[in-house]
Amino acid sequence: MQKEKKETPTNNNLFGKENYLLMLVGLVILALGFVLMAGGKSPNPKVFDPNEVYSFTRITIAPILIITGFVIEVVAIMKKSSTN
Repeated sequence: MQKEKKETPTNNNLFGKENYLLMLVGLVILALGFVLMAGGKSPNPKVFDPNEVYSFTRITIAPILIITGFVIEVVAIMKKSSTN
């Protein structure tokens, strides 16, 4: 007489819901940082305006957002899922 094995369902997902949510938040912050860094176009492309190119938003805020987005992405990937 053979014993029947009960197969328990295994969760083969690499990431959990929290991980995917953190990844989405990181992507949104990254996109916002890149949009802020790109800025708007100049009214006259033949005139160089250093105040527009070297603005506080492009030089300081945008890189901080981009680095924060990458840190969130790394945390989202490295965080152990609670379902596993």
